[in-house]
Amino acid sequence: MADLIQSALISTLPNLKKCINGEEEEETNDKPFSSLSLSKRLREDDPAAALASARHEFGEHGGVNMSIEASATFTVMEAETLKRLFAGELGPDRDYFVYSRHFNPTVLNLGRQMAAMEGTEAAYCTASGMSAISSVLLQLVGAGGHVVASQCLYGGTHALLSRFFTRACGIKTTFVNIDNIEEVRSAIKAGETKVLYVETMANPTLAVADIPALAAVAREKGVKLVVDNTFTPMVVSPARLGADVVVHSVTKFINGGADIIAGAICGPASLVNSMMDLQNGALMLLGPTMNAKIAFEISERLPHLSLRMKEHSSRAMAYATRMHKLGLKVIYPGLENHPHHKLLASIANPGYGFGGMLCLDMGTEERANRLMQHLQNVTQFGLMAVSLGYYETLMSCSGSSTSSEMPPEERAKAGISAGLIRMSVGYSGTMEQRWAQFERALALMDKPAMSGMDEGF
Repeated sequence: MADLIQSALISTLPNLKKCINGEEEEETNDKPFSSLSLSKRLREDDPAAALASARHEFGEHGGVNMSIEASATFTVMEAETLKRLFAGELGPDRDYFVYSRHFNPTVLNLGRQMAAMEGTEAAYCTASGMSAISSVLLQLVGAGGHVVASQCLYGGTHALLSRFFTRACGIKTTFVNIDNIEEVRSAIKAGETKVLYVETMANPTLAVADIPALAAVAREKGVKLVVDNTFTPMVVSPARLGADVVVHSVTKFINGGADIIAGAICGPASLVNSMMDLQNGALMLLGPTMNAKIAFEISERLPHLSLRMKEHSSRAMAYATRMHKLGLKVIYPGLENHPHHKLLASIANPGYGFGGMLCLDMGTEERANRLMQHLQNVTQFGLMAVSLGYYETLMSCSGSSTSSEMPPEERAKAGISAGLIRMSVGYSGTMEQRWAQFERALALMDKPAMSGMDEGF
């Protein structure tokens, strides 16, 4: 027993590079991310299984949880080592660290977990989802380049592509209907277009991207397919379907507590290494660095993400089915009347459902706002708030909130109606308790409007 304990403790030492299963990784002089040690977990098709197969990082003194490396800078034993670090001869692959804007051990381990989950060679975790998106696009596209993107995207991403990039660095974007593969193909300009950008499930309309078909077009045209998978972690694995890069707002479902802002970039080791280049790397030079304490928090929540996503999906499916029976205009990919129901069923990972997002179209902004007020202030069904992936149900009228950056004509083209309520379905309380609260709020819609005091403030 003593020998086993000693062996377990020794395996926590960085320079031995051992996985929890005792298999020793090769010592190499490669870049920080190497595909050599990743082949085993890349064979795992289920994201939860792949995550469980990832290297387990023990604490400094043998703790079951990894230690938090809160240092901004790292000491070396010999002055020559610094020179070799900056020359790229030494790095995180051999447990040499220089500065946490470059690599931090705790953040690096979270990156390993994210890469395992998404089935990519490598991943780098950032300070926010938008920093992940902007850094990837700047690295892949460059000044004066061209992007083809879905016409329905998160409002912040749409503004980044349609306004900020155009003004700041001359990157132009053509927005297309990604359901029309020929339109996508025609929009790609030979020698100019560098990236095809989509969301697995569009924010907020819940349209589903045909990732295998889009990946085929991207390969044919020699461009990179970048997919935002924020709405569907675990549910869909874009990289396993042919996407080159997967980005996340980790703030949302992956974190699950509405208490952390974070992002992630999952993709080839060559891309992540290029983004950390001292001279030309978007991540290294722009510095959207994740705090090590944040990385630790998220890494502790990842192991139960699969359970949370199953419950989010189960509740969303139940609500959508019941809303549909009431005659409400509900949009949910799990319903057979959704135009992309069969598509999502064909690309989704078995067992995770159809996601935790649903939309309810109340026709007008006034009716949407009134229903949300009843749901929050009278029956306590959920909360009026942006963001998603929380254990409580979050609701917002997309056209006047998270999609308000888009001009009205662009919102109309994307199918974002004035009365569209986006719901991130939570799992607190019992199903029947929450459904009764929803029905009570819906019944109030037929009654004359009451004052705040009458509504239970």
